[in-house]
Amino acid sequence: MSKNALYKTLLRMVVGMIAVLPQALLAQEYRVRLDVPRQRIWGLGVEIQSDSIGSGNNGLPAVTTSVPHDLVPSERARLATELIGRGHGFRYVRLAGGLYLRGLRNGDKNLDGRWPEQLPELAQLISASGVEGVDLEYWSPTPYWKSTNSYIGGTLKQFDATFLGQFGDAVVEDIRYLTANGIPVVQFGLQNEPGMTSPVAYSHCVYGNSNYVSAYNTVAAKVRAAYPAIHLHANSWDGQNRAALRSGLNLDLVDAWTWHRIGANSNEQIDDAAMFNANTLGKPVYNNEFEYLDNKTSEARMMNTAQSVMNWFAFVDSPTWYWLHALKPTYNAEAQGYALGYWRPQDDNDFSKFSHIRKGHFDYELRNWRALVGFLEWMPWDSQRYQVDETTVRKDQRILAFRQGGPTGKLAVVLTNRGASNFTFRIDAGMAGSFQGHRYRLDTWNGTLPKVAGPNLNLIVPPNSIEFWVQQ
Repeated sequence: MSKNALYKTLLRMVVGMIAVLPQALLAQEYRVRLDVPRQRIWGLGVEIQSDSIGSGNNGLPAVTTSVPHDLVPSERARLATELIGRGHGFRYVRLAGGLYLRGLRNGDKNLDGRWPEQLPELAQLISASGVEGVDLEYWSPTPYWKSTNSYIGGTLKQFDATFLGQFGDAVVEDIRYLTANGIPVVQFGLQNEPGMTSPVAYSHCVYGNSNYVSAYNTVAAKVRAAYPAIHLHANSWDGQNRAALRSGLNLDLVDAWTWHRIGANSNEQIDDAAMFNANTLGKPVYNNEFEYLDNKTSEARMMNTAQSVMNWFAFVDSPTWYWLHALKPTYNAEAQGYALGYWRPQDDNDFSKFSHIRKGHFDYELRNWRALVGFLEWMPWDSQRYQVDETTVRKDQRILAFRQGGPTGKLAVVLTNRGASNFTFRIDAGMAGSFQGHRYRLDTWNGTLPKVAGPNLNLIVPPNSIEFWVQQ
């Protein structure tokens, strides 16, 4: 046989062998790089609707519709321990100053509870859930400081140094007052979406670039002097993307840049990674609000939400990520796209919707909740992320690797498949030992999977599944 004929025969044999190899050996390859540590992941955040808002975000009703206020005692406990504090739990509760905390004191200069029990109820929720504290961010300063003398519309009355200094002192007093009432403030943002110009019927305040810079620098300096440990973030809209903010802000007072990429496709962090990682000036970048503004959700969005978390961590090195609301009331039109669950207020008598939810009780919106609950159960605060080398970056099949709670913790690998068929992840985990799988789907909450031995993991993930594989 000639060398050429021999070569062709061997080639046919190899092709034939490949044709009968099991799917696991033909799948995409991934390599966990335990020698390449990336960022610490602080934990996740969630917002709480602790006061009323009109359905469709239309107006600020006088009623006290809110959580935990509306819930019966057993459901308050369940909200704290099962939803917010589940497993390792959320680390931060986003508190919307001037919106979901909008009572007034000191001649309308400062925030307060709008009813006597509001602050104690929040304090009890924080204590029972085990969260570290709140991210206090103003949707609007109190009316005393506003050009409209109202929470809705307008901007600050003045931007001279004297006025801004007085406003900064009022912000420090708000933080002191919350802390004294059992609500520790661990993060602070001057203004939610300061670039918003279109009129809305809920609390907001408009800042142009130069006004935002002067207000932020003055107020953040006051906060830093009074509370050096509080994390300060700017600007809860488009992060570091505006040159006027990067050049004008006192960077010693900016601990992170915050974005709102609300309901965005998780592919964005892959396709636009250069934008999110540019001009950071050495500061971390993260998304501190995520929901779906068309008031809908779906199984596909469940997968998109999970992958958004993973892709902000993997492609932007973010230390945290925020979902918008823990619970929304059963009669708010926006609830499905915004909430991890629904509660029925005492004044909702329409049982044609969510008929199984009694007044003062809540249930989950599984298409949102299942996207996040695995991270709460298997990703402790301050987990250490590690790089994963991917032969091909697949947008429908994602991977994330971290050591639980720090560099000495157990290795965990998160996998998602939003494709239409089974996908096999062939992974070099970088270490021997066994790994236990935990699967999350619409029909499965923490389904236990058989253990597999490392370091070479061949894991078949069904469509619309999120899996956590944890070192034993």
